[in-house]
Amino acid sequence: RFSGTFVGNAESTSPAAAPSPPAAAAAATLPAVPTIPVVPTVVGVPNTVAEAVLNPSEVKPPASGTRKARVLYDYEAADSTELALLADEMITVYSLPGMDPDWLIGERGNQKGKVPVTYLELLS
Repeated sequence: RFSGTFVGNAESTSPAAAPSPPAAAAAATLPAVPTIPVVPTVVGVPNTVAEAVLNPSEVKPPASGTRKARVLYDYEAADSTELALLADEMITVYSLPGMDPDWLIGERGNQKGKVPVTYLELLS
């Protein structure tokens, strides 16, 4: 038993709990056999978000809803789905259904890729 009391328990009148044997405590808190979650899969259906990511080079711009944007800062593309940007250049941008609102699809000539909205000044 502790010789003093904890600051938060100064008014407590309940008796101290009896210590339990270490083996009993471990058995009460841990499963006897480790479990692995089972995720059902269907052939041909992606089961991770990474597999279901839109490939910007395969999408077509919407019939309406494209806008011009001026690039505010240089941006280096992190992967092949993104479009590298140079400050002060003009690009065409649009969004796609289900896309992260912090990103747009940007087009420059025949190049296409995701661009961060914070790097753009949207025009018209």
